[in-house]
Amino acid sequence: MSVSKDELRKRAELALEKKAAYGEDFALDKFKKGAEDIPQEPSLIKLSDEMQSTLLRSGVVPSEQGREGSFVVLDNSVIASSVLGKGFELMDTRDALKKHDWLKEYSWQAVQPDADKYTASTYLADAPGYYIRALPGQKVKMPVQTCLMVGHENTAQTVHNIIIVEENASLEVVTGCTTSPHVERAIHMGISEFYIKKGGKLTFTMIHNWAEQVGVRPRTGIVVEEGGSYVNNYVILKKVRSVQTYPTARLVGKGAVAHFNTVAVAQPGAELDLGSRAVLSAPETKAEIISRSITTGGTVINRGRLVGEARDIKAHLECRGLILGNQGANIAIPELEARVPDVEMTHEASLGKIARDQVEYIMSRGLTEEEAVGMIVRGFLEVGIRNIPEELKAEIDKTIAQSELAKG
Repeated sequence: MSVSKDELRKRAELALEKKAAYGEDFALDKFKKGAEDIPQEPSLIKLSDEMQSTLLRSGVVPSEQGREGSFVVLDNSVIASSVLGKGFELMDTRDALKKHDWLKEYSWQAVQPDADKYTASTYLADAPGYYIRALPGQKVKMPVQTCLMVGHENTAQTVHNIIIVEENASLEVVTGCTTSPHVERAIHMGISEFYIKKGGKLTFTMIHNWAEQVGVRPRTGIVVEEGGSYVNNYVILKKVRSVQTYPTARLVGKGAVAHFNTVAVAQPGAELDLGSRAVLSAPETKAEIISRSITTGGTVINRGRLVGEARDIKAHLECRGLILGNQGANIAIPELEARVPDVEMTHEASLGKIARDQVEYIMSRGLTEEEAVGMIVRGFLEVGIRNIPEELKAEIDKTIAQSELAKG
């Protein structure tokens, strides 16, 4: 039974008054609504040098070389949007809902408006966001890039994104989420809904590069139909106050596949509550969740949940964590749930420090201890994430160097 917009609004208003179910509860009234009147630029290279540098560190290329299109939200304003390639649509979600009446059937279906206070706040706002649709049968060759940036202190950014990959289409999206250099405190609430149709493929890479006192509350729902494929890459390296993310993929068609890859470094003072969930609801579906995390003094929680609801499914969860130094916490919470027989579901988890014999073995090949540790950490974090610019790779190397200093 469908629910009216008035009823959804009432539910959202009630949810807005509740405290967060877990994690730090941010008082939303302590933040101001993001600016909605920032002018739009004709291209990313027209943005300031400082902003272009910030984009690069978040995986977004201002020159747009090797990209099919770009979309940038600053606070609550769309400041750049360009379509360079063919085979897809890209625009503000609000404009897309006006253009396509059928899009209402997708909006707020993969994520419920009253799921918590953060989804409710976004639902009740006139939130901007990116709408990307790969047209039927179209293979979009290069990535589409998007950026969600907070540009002013004490800002509450609300964003609502929708991606649809039509039948037998393929799309890759690289998203950078960040703050301008002069922002220390803010909150980001990003609601994303992804729909992959029969035979479609979506690869989605999210890179978080926030300031030290930012609260981050993304909420993501994914629906994958028959023969569809979804790959999710998530990277966070910089210190941030609190991140809480738990994307959920529902595999509803025969042979649907989902892969989640997470790379995280918890700097001192950071609280990273990360996780992924896959619900395998159709026969012959497959899911894999792989996470690599390091703490150099912060707290990182790795949650992984696989739910088997159909026969002949295969699913695997792998969680590995390193502790560098004498402080911080690395917590793994793997969960498997089988609701029918004839499923194949496995998990493995390991936490600890770098083995001394590994370091000594590499040092025996002529490397210093610092070089040996760096090589181990770099290999540990590598999960094959593609299409990140050299500037971001430099940030990864810098993070590894800082990790070496913290190994203690």
